[in-house]
Amino acid sequence: MKASKHSPRALLCSVLLSIPLLGQAETVNWANWLNGQISKHPEVLAATEQAAARKEDAEASEQPLYNPELSVGADRTGSENNFEAGLSQTIDWSDQQGALKEKAKLIRLSAQAGLSEAVLTQTSESLFALVEWRATELFEEIAESQQQRLDALLDQVEQRQQAGDLGRADAELLFLNLSRQLSEVAQAKAAVDRAETQVRERLPDWKPQDGGIPEYIWPALESQIGEADLLAHPSVAVARAEWQVLKSEAEVARRKAKASPTVGLSGGRDGGENVVGLTFSIPLNVRNNYSAEIRAANRRALEAEARFQALYRKQQYDLSGARAAWKRYDKQLRRWKELSQGRVQRSADLLEKQWQVGDLSTSEYLQALGQRAESLKTGIELEKLAQLGLIELLRQSGELTTPFQ
Repeated sequence: MKASKHSPRALLCSVLLSIPLLGQAETVNWANWLNGQISKHPEVLAATEQAAARKEDAEASEQPLYNPELSVGADRTGSENNFEAGLSQTIDWSDQQGALKEKAKLIRLSAQAGLSEAVLTQTSESLFALVEWRATELFEEIAESQQQRLDALLDQVEQRQQAGDLGRADAELLFLNLSRQLSEVAQAKAAVDRAETQVRERLPDWKPQDGGIPEYIWPALESQIGEADLLAHPSVAVARAEWQVLKSEAEVARRKAKASPTVGLSGGRDGGENVVGLTFSIPLNVRNNYSAEIRAANRRALEAEARFQALYRKQQYDLSGARAAWKRYDKQLRRWKELSQGRVQRSADLLEKQWQVGDLSTSEYLQALGQRAESLKTGIELEKLAQLGLIELLRQSGELTTPFQ
């Protein structure tokens, strides 16, 4: 079932749009799952209700301003019963309702932009959390692998020590390294636990076995949004819509200051005679011409315009900075991959063989193992930064709320 264009479930990163056709099915499945999780978050639910309430406000603004008034009266003069019934209607002479209808359109735009902004925030924060969790998982795997390697090495050192091949200092040095590694494993596991709670808070039904963001979601894609397209960014759209709403309110205030006449028609009996009356009244705005209200409304509109321009300008710089940062991280990640080319993965066995034959001392071997682990961590950190940079770029461009088509 295709999601509505204006529903939070319509959310999907524009990055997904570039996936090759063969990967479209699984991409859409994962995207639909993500959309469903985002739509369940309390912040998005609250934003949905807020948008619905604002749309009701818009509908209220479109209603006629004045209802007709019915009046009845009766009295008795001598033996005669007198009565009168009348109907009056205030006329929207300055067409306030026309201005209010225009305001209603802008309120709806503001409501939808506000909802898109909430979805954008939750989507980016959820993706950030998934990237962080995946990185901590990989850090934990490295720490545990290092500990297992040191445990196995300790057994070998003890055997070689008994055989007289190694001295006591080698065993003590290994013990110190292993002790430090136990602390590192504990910290890595704690980091995973913290990252997991962050993902669970963002994605209600997520479980660790669901994993992080699938690899096919990460094509090498540069955002195509330019500065001229930023008016569609939810945050900018909200600020622009609020400015337009206040601008329309200023027009409503200007028209409201003009007097609206009331016309009435009445009929009845008085002293045994039928009577018909016509009334016309109009407020005389001589003591208060409501000019202060008009000036205040205009000032609020000017303030909102300035805030919109400031936010639009800031968004342009934020987008430029995010794009530059992502390019930097992506370049360094590619460079690291070129340099490693599987060397880091193969180096552990090579180092162990060199230690076994005596080409490396125990201290040199332990130092080399530590450097290998740091190199692996560097690759994970660069990949994390590149992925976070891409998400930030798509958030600053507003493309995380582009519907899947």
